[in-house]
Amino acid sequence: MDLLIRGGTVVTVGNRAQVDVGIHNGLVVQMGGTMSADREIDATGHFVTPGGVDPHVHLTPPTRRADGWKWSDDFESGTRAALAGGITTVGNMSFPERDETMADAIVRDDAEAKKLSLADYFFHPVLMYPSKENLATIAPLHSQGHTSIKFFLSFRSFDRHVPEFLEAMRIVKQAGGIALIHCEDAAIIDCCCNLLREAGKTEPRYFPETRPVQAESVSTYRAVGYCETTGCPCYVVHLASARALAACHDGRSRGLPVYVETRPLYLHLTRQRFADEDGAKYAGAPPLREQSDVDAMWAALAFGNIDILATDHAPWKLAEKLDPTLDAANLRQGVADLETSLPMLYSTGVLGGRISLEQFVAVTSTNSAKLFGLYPKKGSISVGGDADMVVWDAQETRTIDGASMHSRSDYSPYDGFEVTGWPKFTVSRGEVVAERNEVVGKPGRGQLVRRGPHRAL
Repeated sequence: MDLLIRGGTVVTVGNRAQVDVGIHNGLVVQMGGTMSADREIDATGHFVTPGGVDPHVHLTPPTRRADGWKWSDDFESGTRAALAGGITTVGNMSFPERDETMADAIVRDDAEAKKLSLADYFFHPVLMYPSKENLATIAPLHSQGHTSIKFFLSFRSFDRHVPEFLEAMRIVKQAGGIALIHCEDAAIIDCCCNLLREAGKTEPRYFPETRPVQAESVSTYRAVGYCETTGCPCYVVHLASARALAACHDGRSRGLPVYVETRPLYLHLTRQRFADEDGAKYAGAPPLREQSDVDAMWAALAFGNIDILATDHAPWKLAEKLDPTLDAANLRQGVADLETSLPMLYSTGVLGGRISLEQFVAVTSTNSAKLFGLYPKKGSISVGGDADMVVWDAQETRTIDGASMHSRSDYSPYDGFEVTGWPKFTVSRGEVVAERNEVVGKPGRGQLVRRGPHRAL
């Protein structure tokens, strides 16, 4: 063996057992029995879980932005943060430029990732403009292992092209893929922004009112309707409110292939943060909601009504977030979360008694691998699968300080939070890539993972 993880308790969705794991040529080749290896990790007294699979990150920021700003992390710094936090595979949103097709964007982003990424990666082609040319690329991209698309109901152009987007969903269904949908209603957002400006309510503390719950819930009901009409599996990204969750539950109760993602912001923070002087630093879409919505997210994780925790990692420098020229309607959205997502869920969720360790594995790894065509290569610890795993130190406590972490963002929305439970070792394809807070993997070692068809949970 190249690597032997000895004495740990291996946890998967359906089982936990104290068993040694033997790794050779990047794969798990033996579990249990007599083994020796070039290197051994003593995991006695520790849990060993599959490496995290985060299907929603932004590491290749669009260059269309007229203001010239872009997110702080690229594939190098973003995946470095991911490995430090126990995430070994990331799914990046690939945005085409105006003169590109989705296929062009995949080629461009893959060239960057090949040079920079420390973790394995895959791409979600983003359907910005449903032209005939772009629709024609969907099936070929699926045959090449890019078995998803993403689009935004929050863009003003969406309502002008609903028939074309529904056609895209039909093509995705036929090709065996899944559609990721950003559910916020553009017309409601525009109306609320105009009303707030007319009332002189432009300070950042009014940001939640620019994108209210009804914008999310109405749009989510539409997405569920599109799923029902086309038969296309539908994945609602970064769901934030109990009302939007009810829309998904309505579809799921009727057997529709509707899947739900939330992100750490909606588990750990509430909209009251916007009353802080620096409240703009918490801006994301949708905005932070009420405590009752936070409680609903935790309950949905525990009962299986939320399938995946993903970061939507899209970080900025603090000065960019607090730019005084911005008003409530145009704050810069997104935060750094790749390094903190899994430890905070482990600390607050598992150690806090809200979810089991098996549920932790499901929502951070296995469900994502299944939905996006990576399982069992990713998302499990099993013979023949990639040797992606995390050895956890359930006793280690750290106080979060974003400025000292691996993301190029110089703050964290959770600065000052005390978190217990951090990766002791992170292993990616059999290589020890992080030891505690030190990332030893090298840029360019990450590989593109070509996916199979969507798999229902």
